[in-house]
Amino acid sequence: MEQTKVQITDVVYNAGTQCFEALVTVMSDTETAKYPCAIEAPITMSFEQASRGLEKQALRRHKTGKGMYSQMRRHVASTRAGRQRFDPRVWLAQLGFGPMNHAA
Repeated sequence: MEQTKVQITDVVYNAGTQCFEALVTVMSDTETAKYPCAIEAPITMSFEQASRGLEKQALRRHKTGKGMYSQMRRHVASTRAGRQRFDPRVWLAQLGFGPMNHAA
């Protein structure tokens, strides 16, 4: 069973729209997605109730895959091409600055 963690950050009350707004991060075993969430509520609503509503909205969006979100995917480094290690002494010898040919 997949474990899902929720982190709510930057909770603000927007008096113009009478909404609690926050950035909610949903972290699962395979991905991390951030959702901008807002719930209409009076300013007198408790922080716990507002955070539960924001969390529920983010989980609903995460489950359905609808709405705007940002996502961080794990980067897997590609294999580099097999080339020789750069040796400056060999490079200088190829240019003619070997042990016998001293540069002025």
